Amino acid sequence: MEIQHDQPAALGRYGSEQYGFEGMLSSSADRGWSGLSAQLCTTIRKGVIPWRTPQSDIRICVDIRGNESLVTRRAPGIESRIIARRGTVWLSPPGLQEGSVDIAEDMTGIVHIYLPLSHFSQGNFDINIDESAVGALSYERAFEDPLLTEIGCAIASELQTETSAGSLLVGALASSLAARLLQKHVSGSSAQSFPHRPSQGLDRRRLSRVLNYIEANLEGDLSIERMAAIACLSRYHFARAFRQAVGQSPHRYVSAKRLERAKALLMHGDRPLVDIALALSFSSQANFTRAFRQATGQAPGQFRQGFGSRQSDPPLTDVRRALPVLA
Repeated sequence: MEIQHDQPAALGRYGSEQYGFEGMLSSSADRGWSGLSAQLCTTIRKGVIPWRTPQSDIRICVDIRGNESLVTRRAPGIESRIIARRGTVWLSPPGLQEGSVDIAEDMTGIVHIYLPLSHFSQGNFDINIDESAVGALSYERAFEDPLLTEIGCAIASELQTETSAGSLLVGALASSLAARLLQKHVSGSSAQSFPHRPSQGLDRRRLSRVLNYIEANLEGDLSIERMAAIACLSRYHFARAFRQAVGQSPHRYVSAKRLERAKALLMHGDRPLVDIALALSFSSQANFTRAFRQATGQAPGQFRQGFGSRQSDPPLTDVRRALPVLA
């Protein structure tokens, strides 16, 4: 897995200077994500770090490496002690304003995810979510949750190596995060309100509308919210219905389509690489080059040059066929 070591230009609303983290590896501040925001820290030094709860987001911290450091989190009336391993999760719902985190040994590979409360709306799940459900999220103790860990690792991977459909992936993961929190980490009465019905599929007409929308917006903004609206489904149920109908998740389908578009743009015309990168929703030409090389084995410039040389040097049989015409 390739890692970007350059410091992000902007850390967004939740900067490392606010929470005392060192070694910020990557931030979503320049990615244009709408579903959530996130930061990946390479190093959190041992010691006591001031801690604050976001005013309007749920913060989910996931240890994606595991250093087995003793971590003690304190807030008024609350103390949580745990040996941090890969997959340890700390949850901070809004409302608990401040406290401290005491770290016994240096830690590495912690992803901080900030999930807006808007994901607990009717538009995400097709039901009315009791507001008390968010307030019932368990804070007191750190815990392990394999699904939250995999979601955290997927977000960290996207932070490290940007993909063309990363914003779509993050949008789907945001809905999955909200669903998991409602299913597993709220009080019993609130958890019962979550829908357990199977997701409905996409009929041919609605699927056609969604696919046409994707094709028309490959060089523009594509969002899970808009796709779900076109399909007349909630965000949470749309992602499942799309996979059931197409055999791929929305972000993988869009990623493959954008790779095809990138090849077409490179083969026809001399559009600057940076323009192609931005059109296909990469934050930089460097990230576009990295993703294109990973998918094809060639950098975009090499691919363009190779296609041009094939065009300029036709096979000998083609030349022989053309001789009577040229004569």
